[in-house]
Amino acid sequence: MPIPAIPSDSVLSLAAGGFVLVSWWKPLLLLITLGPWAWVVSRIYDKHAAQFHLARRHWNLGHMCAGVAAIAAFFLMPVAGDWAFLASWGAALVILAADLLVYAVVANRDERVPEQFHIRLDMSKMVAAREARRAAKLQAKVSLVIKGPDKALVVAPQADTPEYEVRAAAESIFLSSLEQRASQTDIGPAGKDGMYGVAFLIDGVRQAGDTMPAASALKIMDFWKGAARLDVADRRRKLQDTVTIEHEMTKHNVRVTSIGAAGGMRLTLLFNPEQAVKRKPADLGLLDAQMAELTAITKEEKGVVVLAAPPDGGRTTTLYSVLTMHDAYTSNVQTVEMDPQAGLEGIRLNKFEPEKEAAEFSTTVRSVLRRDPDVVAVAELPDANTAKEIARADHERTRVYVSIKADSALGAVQAWVKAVADNKHAGNALHGVLAQKLVRRLCANCRVPYPPSPEMLKKLGIPEGKIQQLFKKGGQVLIKNKPEVCPVCQGVGYKGQIGVFEVYQIGPEERELIVSGNLPALRAQLRKKQLPTIQQAAIRRAIDGVTSVEEVMRVTAAPDSAAAASAGAPQSTAAAAAPSAPEPAPAPPTGARP
Repeated sequence: MPIPAIPSDSVLSLAAGGFVLVSWWKPLLLLITLGPWAWVVSRIYDKHAAQFHLARRHWNLGHMCAGVAAIAAFFLMPVAGDWAFLASWGAALVILAADLLVYAVVANRDERVPEQFHIRLDMSKMVAAREARRAAKLQAKVSLVIKGPDKALVVAPQADTPEYEVRAAAESIFLSSLEQRASQTDIGPAGKDGMYGVAFLIDGVRQAGDTMPAASALKIMDFWKGAARLDVADRRRKLQDTVTIEHEMTKHNVRVTSIGAAGGMRLTLLFNPEQAVKRKPADLGLLDAQMAELTAITKEEKGVVVLAAPPDGGRTTTLYSVLTMHDAYTSNVQTVEMDPQAGLEGIRLNKFEPEKEAAEFSTTVRSVLRRDPDVVAVAELPDANTAKEIARADHERTRVYVSIKADSALGAVQAWVKAVADNKHAGNALHGVLAQKLVRRLCANCRVPYPPSPEMLKKLGIPEGKIQQLFKKGGQVLIKNKPEVCPVCQGVGYKGQIGVFEVYQIGPEERELIVSGNLPALRAQLRKKQLPTIQQAAIRRAIDGVTSVEEVMRVTAAPDSAAAASAGAPQSTAAAAAPSAPEPAPAPPTGARP
């Protein structure tokens, strides 16, 4: 029997005693299909899974199974004809695309993967971003899109000009802030040789940046002031406004503030302030017993409640969060603030305007209290007159929250009494006190477990054998058995903050002790409530693996007497406020995960 003619565009192969004709472009098309998928899996997904500990071996096994399934669908489709090839190729494409999509969706939902490291499959955005970067490089453009308060674009200067160098330096500071996850960046006099320094506030800890000559720093500060449409020539008064900055398809609201300082001017960049201060009460960090106590305080809806924290200790966030526990649609809820940080739904914000003639903060507070509101939050206590206006309010009809700087609940009571300068008025008005500090969260991606020593457990007030494991900061992760800086926390070992609190409802017995000035007895009375102190709450977070013992000691080691002394309290009272030894830590609940 004659052998049939073989088409010139086909390849002859021998299989199972017969001849199979395969067009040369069909296996090539399969390779073109498998190639990009294999590149993404091996070069992107595998490294991504290793970085964030996402069950790398299981994912790689799943990718291999998907590849085998795609090849099987390509060759084993049980249909003959040209349409069979198109169907098999389409099935292979669907399997490979589904594999890539499943990993992206699951990985993006994992809490260990920060948002900036989410897998993006929107090719149009990727292409647009790549084209924007290429255009910026070709045209020597700057990296940021900056818009002033009026939404007008701050036009980039020509390259190779002094103005371009200033803008590049200003953008470099902003990009460094983003890279280090700073919530605030300050530029101000460094205190020597006419130099200025940059400082970054990262998770509540100030980190020093570069220093520069005063002339260079002032040009950078003037650039940011100009972008915010502030008076560049005014280097003494406090000036403030907001700019919008777009970087790599992400938008940031930056509050620019300038004010005169010893030796020159200080400029502050506060990043996304509204986002920073808006938090639900359940997310503040209160323990269950403390949340129950705070709920009881808010339901009373009368008298004064003092909210206290050290500087940069989260007072505004807590104040706003507590206000949301009142129904702003059935109650008249207002605030009095020097610098409102965010709009609150249904709540009227009253901003104090010091530039007005004869303006006084206490007068503004009195004016608001006379409007017969149900709830008022006073964000500052700048003088004694303000405290006296609050103490004289109608506390049977109005709940007033007062935010002050103090390190503890007892220190906050002392500061309140001193500001009012009348034990009777201050004590009779007080119905609650909340104090807080912030501890840094351990980075969940690189924290290191270790067994605590008996000495450490004893120091923390934890019974030996009760806790088998604690955590400390890491800063590095193993990627393909090679230690590298953790991409989540940038090697710091911490990421984010959580509050540790003490919350007490002030009842008739406590008010009587305040009126009599017996603060040692008040301290004993508060202890009888058996509610966690700040120190106990911090230890509880260390037991839960949220923070480290080192961080607990850093935050709680300073005695409360320092805050009392700064408030001008008598030494004997301050000594009564300071704890003599660490309080025993609350025992972990049954089944709690360390």
